Amino acid sequence: MYRTGDLVRWRVDGRLEFVGRVDDQVKVRGFRIELGEVEAALASHPQVARAAVVVREDRPGDRRLTGYAVPVAGSRLVGAELREFLAGVVPEHMVPSAVVVLEQLPLTANGKLDRKALPAPDYTPAPGRAPATPAEEALCGLFAQVLGLPDVPADADFFALGGDSIMSIQLVGRARRAGLVFTPREVFQHKTPAALAATATRTAEAPAVEDNGVGTLPMTPIMHWLREREGATAGYHQSVLLEVPPALTLDRLTASVQAVIDHHDALRLRLRIVGGDGDGRPGGGGADAWQLEITPPGSVAAADLVRRSAVIAGGDENLRAAVAAESAAGQARLDPHSGTVLQVVWLDAGDRRPGRLLLLAHHLVMDGVSWRVLLPDLIAAYEAVEAARPPALQPVGTSFRRWARLLTDQAVDPTREDELDMWTRMTRDPGLTVATDTLDPARDDVRSLRSLTVVLDPARTEPLLTTVPAAYHAGVDDVLLTALVLAAAHCYGTDEATALLVNVEGHGREDIADALDLTRTIGWFTSMYPVRLDAGAVDWTEVATGAASLSGALKRVKEQLRVPDHGIGYGLLRYLNPRTGPQLAALNTPRIGFNYLGRYTGSGSATWPYAKESTALGGGSDPDLALTHCLDINALTEDTPDGPRLTATWAWAGHLMREAEVSRFAEAWRTAVDGLIAHLRHPTSGGRTPSDVPLIPLDQTEIEHVEALVPEATDILPLTPLQEGLLFHAVYDDGAPDVYMVQLVFDLEGSVDVVRLRGPRRGCCGGIRMWVRGLCMRVCRCRFRWCLVG
Repeated sequence: MYRTGDLVRWRVDGRLEFVGRVDDQVKVRGFRIELGEVEAALASHPQVARAAVVVREDRPGDRRLTGYAVPVAGSRLVGAELREFLAGVVPEHMVPSAVVVLEQLPLTANGKLDRKALPAPDYTPAPGRAPATPAEEALCGLFAQVLGLPDVPADADFFALGGDSIMSIQLVGRARRAGLVFTPREVFQHKTPAALAATATRTAEAPAVEDNGVGTLPMTPIMHWLREREGATAGYHQSVLLEVPPALTLDRLTASVQAVIDHHDALRLRLRIVGGDGDGRPGGGGADAWQLEITPPGSVAAADLVRRSAVIAGGDENLRAAVAAESAAGQARLDPHSGTVLQVVWLDAGDRRPGRLLLLAHHLVMDGVSWRVLLPDLIAAYEAVEAARPPALQPVGTSFRRWARLLTDQAVDPTREDELDMWTRMTRDPGLTVATDTLDPARDDVRSLRSLTVVLDPARTEPLLTTVPAAYHAGVDDVLLTALVLAAAHCYGTDEATALLVNVEGHGREDIADALDLTRTIGWFTSMYPVRLDAGAVDWTEVATGAASLSGALKRVKEQLRVPDHGIGYGLLRYLNPRTGPQLAALNTPRIGFNYLGRYTGSGSATWPYAKESTALGGGSDPDLALTHCLDINALTEDTPDGPRLTATWAWAGHLMREAEVSRFAEAWRTAVDGLIAHLRHPTSGGRTPSDVPLIPLDQTEIEHVEALVPEATDILPLTPLQEGLLFHAVYDDGAPDVYMVQLVFDLEGSVDVVRLRGPRRGCCGGIRMWVRGLCMRVCRCRFRWCLVG
């Protein structure tokens, strides 16, 4: 036993209830923080006489670290500048949300700090600016909704605040409903509400495209991938478990499900098999052809898909057992051949406690992003039915049928075929060997699968979602895959062999054509593509201790992952192009699969939350379905009361790998994640890579040279023709007066408040700093420098 410092109350039912701490240690957003340490840092400012730091909860559930400072006599303090000071001396999670300047700290009669008398800070979106237009204001609100934040300034970076590619799709969908149209790709390009507001078009300006979602449709690459697998595929599904109010009724639920099925085409998909054993049912493998059809609205009856199961008696154990039994039964009822691709089971726990709602959808019609569309629509439909209103769901943009046809056309496009050499080089080398043998479909099926789970607590997950990827202009998956490559090199590599061939899954909703809107389309869009990743030779001690050398490893892996359109072209050429398909099929297949499913912030309703006993997303397969990888790693992030928590499931072929071996690999991955988080303490960490500066051909060394000269550079751009002329004249006769320099001089009368003047100056000039190849310009700085790069 050891002393934790937690103060608890022992309740009559035998449970321990957390009350607080016996010391000044607090927990904010998953981080343990010593208040005294932050107070000491704040008091070390030369103009601070006294300091105090507390945790305030001025809004329920919104705990914020707040600092208070008393200035030295004769000095003038600004709270925002004190926050900047603290940011340079303590880790980011220890920087208070606000610092309030007081003439004196309130004291009790005994001369101690009166914490209850400390005033609440006036939270403003510092250091960013407030929205200046209606479009900016709308987008600031949408950013806050998607990211689960109280407010977002107009110049805040979506990804620095914890956003990811899947959340960007949610943002695009909500913006479209608000009348603002932009694409997920533009979210990556512009990042902030202000920049997106300037780019977005109004809904009325968006071009209309003829789109009929009903009828036959071609198979997509991921469907071909499933068809090639040996064994049955009828039960291959994803599932979600929700907690639902006791007042739920079967009639209302059935009507709500009917509205959703009629609204979303993919939920009416049917599968026919041509050839094979003649029973017309989905099996697997072989040369059988799958034919897909989406039937009209009204052709599928929700009453056949929705059922009620009473679990009124018993406690939580009985409820969990009932969920497991209904999940197995629901999987057995799935049958794409008959159009049964959805099952909805209401586990009725009576009118005194919440029940559960189990939804199972065949993977042919569902993916991780689609659940983020289906669940809010189902809840909205139920609320409408409950209020005796007809459900009015938001319109769907591009149909899944049109998308499938577009992929078929793209697969034979000459521009797409140009990617063949890249994919051939990518898969020519098998990379590190992580299993003793190759997969055997007759032996290595779902029955042989073994798994373990790695959970990263909020203290790890929070920087993994925000500070680490933001420092490198990267995504969460870039960081997770860098850790995987480092761990694989440690467990399986040598000094000469450190490369790993991985099949990476993506959401697949790529902006590859005009007038596409997939933000509210349900279907299986997943893309899968091989990448050869090599972080280079990095000593494991440096990985474990978070050495500065990890910066180079992360940058290398990030660039190796930058393939066209996030890899969607591989599936097109492998499965939909008759010329290139056989060539790619003959090359090496990765033995490891990796999929980051993104961040799940909730079901869309506080009264229908994800069930606490379940992960946000589950699933299953038929027992005899053949495995495609020796090892599969599936990770997702869930928001919890303590902060975001990342869960990674490692599933392996039991005949090819041992549990002790996979456990060692997974623990090495966790160590590498910790090292990548810890290495940010080095001043040389972070920075851009060549993919971040697409307008100018700089290599990594040149980029780092620019960043060393101008650490605050916000972009690197090529010279315009006019700038080339200016540079020529400046260099040609550098001793003569610069006739192109423009200055404005103002005479200020009266007393000048330097602190207040500094704010507008930053607003006007802070963002106007440019680095261009061979030229450093500082606009509004009355300085002009240039240097030769390369």
